[in-house]
Amino acid sequence: MTPGPLAKTRVAVVGGGLAGLAAAAALVERGCSVELFEAKRTLGGRAGSYSDRATGERIDHCQHVAMGCCTNFLDFSRRTGIADLFTRYQTLHFFGPDGRRCDFRPTGWLPPPLHLASPLWHMNFLPIADKIAIARAMLGLLRLPAEDCAGGSTVLDWLRSQRQSERAIERFWQVVLVSALGESLDRASVAAARKVFLDGFLGHREACHVLVPRVSLGELYDQRVADWLRSRGAAIHLEMPVAEVTAAGQSVTGLRLAGGDSREFDLVILAVPWRRVADLLSDEMQNAIGVAQWADMPSAPISALHLWFDRELTELPHAVLVGRLSQWVFAHGRHYYQVVISASHDLAGRQRQAVLDEVLGDLRAVFPKAQGASLLRWRLITQPEAVFSVRPGLDEIRPPQQTLVPNLLLAGDWTRTGWPATMEGAVRSGYLAAEALLARLGQPQKILAPDLPQGWLLKRVQSSRFRVQSS
Repeated sequence: MTPGPLAKTRVAVVGGGLAGLAAAAALVERGCSVELFEAKRTLGGRAGSYSDRATGERIDHCQHVAMGCCTNFLDFSRRTGIADLFTRYQTLHFFGPDGRRCDFRPTGWLPPPLHLASPLWHMNFLPIADKIAIARAMLGLLRLPAEDCAGGSTVLDWLRSQRQSERAIERFWQVVLVSALGESLDRASVAAARKVFLDGFLGHREACHVLVPRVSLGELYDQRVADWLRSRGAAIHLEMPVAEVTAAGQSVTGLRLAGGDSREFDLVILAVPWRRVADLLSDEMQNAIGVAQWADMPSAPISALHLWFDRELTELPHAVLVGRLSQWVFAHGRHYYQVVISASHDLAGRQRQAVLDEVLGDLRAVFPKAQGASLLRWRLITQPEAVFSVRPGLDEIRPPQQTLVPNLLLAGDWTRTGWPATMEGAVRSGYLAAEALLARLGQPQKILAPDLPQGWLLKRVQSSRFRVQSS
């Protein structure tokens, strides 16, 4: 522990999702006295689990994965001792509309972005003309100036301006971006799409590696990370909702709990969804930090269909289905599978049975073993506000972690991190909030982990010597 004034600094973290956990982890390591308040009975927020009635085991509400480019999430995992609970996969298994399998694995000996040339070329569900057009558009994204990403253009509009065929859009761009951004192409911004390809695929050969938890999210965050925090002196209060952040003038004084008790704190980090912030602040405090600018930020839903069969459907740990309602399939052992559908706006008006029937049709078309398998039970879970919607112009209204109230900070993937709604974005926000807090106390420290280094060829591709002209 760090001696001195930090040990006497009382910090309240409101919200036990990944952003709050990351902020708490960074601060307890530096000697702050941290108390974390969570209204629910478990930690993890949207990255949480429920207890299955049939077996009693923890089942994730929705599958969460990280990528090799998620340097801060990986730092948080190492910091809290959960890094060994993830399996890293270097190969993605795609199944085209005709059911043929195509394995996507970056080339190990070519420098980025050429490491993706071979796997793109071998995508058997795309004709040669589309592959060439996709490569040209990806290089165009690299060269696109930041100012050209701003404004009202969606990524779908941009792709059509780049003469991408509807087939290329459906079979490649939609497959990659909808899962990564949690939003449909007609709503998502060009800036968000560029972020995905630059950091997640083109920048480093390990960036697109997928890391999947081997245990439930509940075990990761509600058990392992919670134990780690408690062992370092953090106090965690579950099922203890906060009613209000108390203030005197332009300074926060502490919290008033839903039960009526009040507690004093030197600084408060609000790590709650953006729609909850206004509920916790007085009108005066809302005006002071400009809540009205971002309180109505749009959101997007994600659905997960949990399926238990009487037999194995595939030996693969995961699969990406192209051109189908089902986007990702994850195998969890004992014949249990989870199908994830991001940006599931269209499911709102559909019968649950119809959704199940279409997903079963997808699985039977792709996995021969599924044709003779019997479905034992199933459950469809939709999180209506799973992620904030990465609309054009959104970055202009996302707030920084340090508010205009000196001892009130914000954390959450929806704050200004430069990332879409991901576990990486959540952890970054928590780290940035901790950095701002320490700077406020006169002890600035760098907590944010650096991005993966970009290779020399990628930098040259982005330079004027390799300017890509759209035709």
